[in-house]
Amino acid sequence: QVQLVESGGGLVQPGGSLRLSCVVSGRIYSIPFMGWYRQAPGKQRELVAGISSGGNTNYKDSVKGRLTISRDNAKNTVYLQMDSLNAEDTAVYYCNVKGTPPMTVGLLDYWGQGTQVTVSS
Repeated sequence: QVQLVESGGGLVQPGGSLRLSCVVSGRIYSIPFMGWYRQAPGKQRELVAGISSGGNTNYKDSVKGRLTISRDNAKNTVYLQMDSLNAEDTAVYYCNVKGTPPMTVGLLDYWGQGTQVTVSS
């Protein structure tokens, strides 16, 4: 069974930084996509940043230059470095991977449990 375990959320002041981590465990052959979504109260879940197995990245416009996604394929881990945080970044952040487990054709979606990020003075 594939599991995603996130860590690194918390309370930070405006302008501060946090680093989120997500470790993928279990039997999964390939993970072509790893990403971070977030959901603020009363809003839909949205993609913040994504990264391919080859290192190509994409970001939501409002986070470009402040958030950086990276991955360690050997450790099946994805990171989100968050700098210059502001109140609009407050949300629950979810790790997402698309991968292929054994005896499966095609890609499946896997989600972490979510980690709260609160930006407040």
